[in-house]
Amino acid sequence: MDKLNHNPILQFGTSRFLQAHVDLFVSEAAAAGEALGNITIVQTTHSAQGAARVAAFRQGGYPVRIRGREHGAEVDQERRVQAVTQAWQTSTDWPQVREAAVAARVIVSNTGDTGYQLSNDDHAGLVAGDVAPASFPAKLLVLLHGRHLAGALPVTIFPCELVVDNGSVLRDVVVTLARQWQLDGAFVDYLQNGCLWINSLVDRIVSEAIEPIGAVAEPYALWAIERQAGMLLPCSHPQVVVTDDLRAYEQRKLFLLNLGHTYLAQLWQDAGSPASMTVKEAMQDAAMLAALETVWQDEVLPVFAAMGADEGVAAAAYLAQVKERFNNSFLAHRLADIAQNHGEKIRRRIAPVVALAQQLCPTLAQPHLRALLATGVQQ
Repeated sequence: MDKLNHNPILQFGTSRFLQAHVDLFVSEAAAAGEALGNITIVQTTHSAQGAARVAAFRQGGYPVRIRGREHGAEVDQERRVQAVTQAWQTSTDWPQVREAAVAARVIVSNTGDTGYQLSNDDHAGLVAGDVAPASFPAKLLVLLHGRHLAGALPVTIFPCELVVDNGSVLRDVVVTLARQWQLDGAFVDYLQNGCLWINSLVDRIVSEAIEPIGAVAEPYALWAIERQAGMLLPCSHPQVVVTDDLRAYEQRKLFLLNLGHTYLAQLWQDAGSPASMTVKEAMQDAAMLAALETVWQDEVLPVFAAMGADEGVAAAAYLAQVKERFNNSFLAHRLADIAQNHGEKIRRRIAPVVALAQQLCPTLAQPHLRALLATGVQQ
């Protein structure tokens, strides 16, 4: 394990998702000479489990098991990630994390659903201290401030949290915090106009962890990155797509995959099916499959077609991949888990496609989606 902090990629988050997504991409790209370099991983929370994971990363590579269906064939293979060559924990290794942040050229993060929330325990006195702030935005602010003082060039930042416009949102949180802490104007300009905050969308089902590190994941994976002038990519990889139209990728995922999950969850509730029923089992139920196919074909794909011929073709191709993913016999994705926060998911996943249909193809009836949306309003 390399003890120096010279890795060009600094990653906040040690989740099994990142292990089987960004870290795997970089490792595979490195083998082809297409990666910026190796990765330093930072565990942002303090726990015994997190400390054990950091210790395991320091021992070397780890496995990622790819299991599922791709292009009609069953896939069951193991790959090994070798790109992670250093790991730190903010609660115990903050000085080392500070050094790593100065050396980095790219920063990646995936800090969970509450990752952008601030903490009342954070304050401006932490900027020059040896103790890490509590919240991720404050940690990032302090690290970028140290980078600025060291004269390091602005960095490219790739948030991977499942937040729309995640780069823009995180930038605004960090810049606002810098102003609240009354940090100098040159640094605020460095944050706002020097560093590049990139919006992106990640898509891969990572079904389980391999202990102490490693993961089991489906074959499908996508990292869609919104193009921005001057940005530095961590790697080039077939499953990393740089696009001028990130919204198109977001809509396909929301209206086909996420909507499909939520519609199956509603059918599962309506039928009183077993609590253990999985997405794969629902796809084998003739009535549930027929109902879902009707919604996809008659109420969703026409909306994509109304956006233009190219988008209609792209949506149909993505839907074919979604069906393979839903039929993954290795993935125990329970409908009971998908049905958590069901009412909110209905509003987030169904309402936008109904609203878009009213705008683009107002004669499209969408009876099943409208009925589901009415159900969500009542929850």
